Amino acid sequence: MNRVICDIKDHSLADAGRNRIDWALTEMPVLRSLQEQFTREQPLAGARISGCLHITTETANLVRTLKAGGAELLLCASNPLSTQDDVAAALVEHYGISVFAVRGEDNRLYYRHIAAALDHRPQLTMDDGADLVSELHKNRRDLLSDVIGGTEETTTGVIRLRAMAADNALTFPVVAVNDAMTKHLFDNRYGTGQSTLDGIIRATNILLAGKTFTVVGYGWCGRGIAMRAKGHGAHVIVTEVNPLKALEATMDGFRVMPLLEAAVCSDFIVSATGDKHVIDRSHFQVMKDGCVIANSGHFNVEINIPALQDLAAKTSRPRRFIEEYQLADGRRIRLLAEGRLVNLAAAEGHPATVMDMSFANQVLSIVHLWNNGKKMENKVHPVPGSIDDKVAIMKLAAMGISIDTLTQEQQAYLSSWQEGT
Repeated sequence: MNRVICDIKDHSLADAGRNRIDWALTEMPVLRSLQEQFTREQPLAGARISGCLHITTETANLVRTLKAGGAELLLCASNPLSTQDDVAAALVEHYGISVFAVRGEDNRLYYRHIAAALDHRPQLTMDDGADLVSELHKNRRDLLSDVIGGTEETTTGVIRLRAMAADNALTFPVVAVNDAMTKHLFDNRYGTGQSTLDGIIRATNILLAGKTFTVVGYGWCGRGIAMRAKGHGAHVIVTEVNPLKALEATMDGFRVMPLLEAAVCSDFIVSATGDKHVIDRSHFQVMKDGCVIANSGHFNVEINIPALQDLAAKTSRPRRFIEEYQLADGRRIRLLAEGRLVNLAAAEGHPATVMDMSFANQVLSIVHLWNNGKKMENKVHPVPGSIDDKVAIMKLAAMGISIDTLTQEQQAYLSSWQEGT
């Protein structure tokens, strides 16, 4: 058995963490099936994997599956506020997995933990935001020759990795798990939609019905947030820079306008763009008194927090996850969860059901890289269609849903061009 090393908050939390991990697994039938298959087949025997991920109950079941397949794992956190300390303890104490993650860790400790993950000399990487891969290329280049490939879980990380590839800086292939159809259609839309509102409601306990709720960005995550806010009875506004997405939001029944206009009347503003300072000083200067602002993008740069701090005459903490900034004219702006991922910082992240598909993609993509990475080009690759289809088929089967299949006649018709009207 591999030696377990760690830096976690409290080992005594392990039993509570195991109970929650087992609870999540009841909603993850695809991963359960893969665990059984991996235990028999050992497709990752001998693989060293370092993961920079959100340390949650669902992630625990992801790494349990990889370990069942023979992998040697070390985990660190991909966000200082997303670690569930009881889960970290359970992974170390009950599942023999090395973990370096403490909820609330400062920037110095965060990067020290990433360094520990790299000290593992990974052959495969798993990232959520690309900090592990970025640090590997910037400061630990001596390790690059060991790396066969990696996976990336979120939009922000895929954007960073594509920029690296465009600069010819990426030295190994990465599979964009985020872009799998069974990931962004369900995890990003239904998972982010529900968990973001869950975080906002837990943090504020403010009724959404009748409030004006602005969503900044109408990608898959923004679509989900807008959909769920509308379901709560909120009046939803969408702001966008992409004309096609703005048109789609309009056709979906949402009001679309510039954020500078929306800020004047919004009770809630939530960003989900993957970009920097999308909620900025100019918006704070006209924002409605009492407006709640939150971020559901990966990094805490979507809200220009330094500008908000500069404008504030005083600050207070009325509730655990709320920092209230009072401006010179008396208006109050309420920032949730330090501008970090509100669904993980103020709640528990995505429901296990959707993460079942996302992490099944992650697991199968890791096996794909282990078997094929040395032959793949050093760029960002899509999840193979066969993996996407397999995950969908397994999920449908677990839900007890059957679908039709094409007849030979129908298959022949779709593959030919001769037959017309």
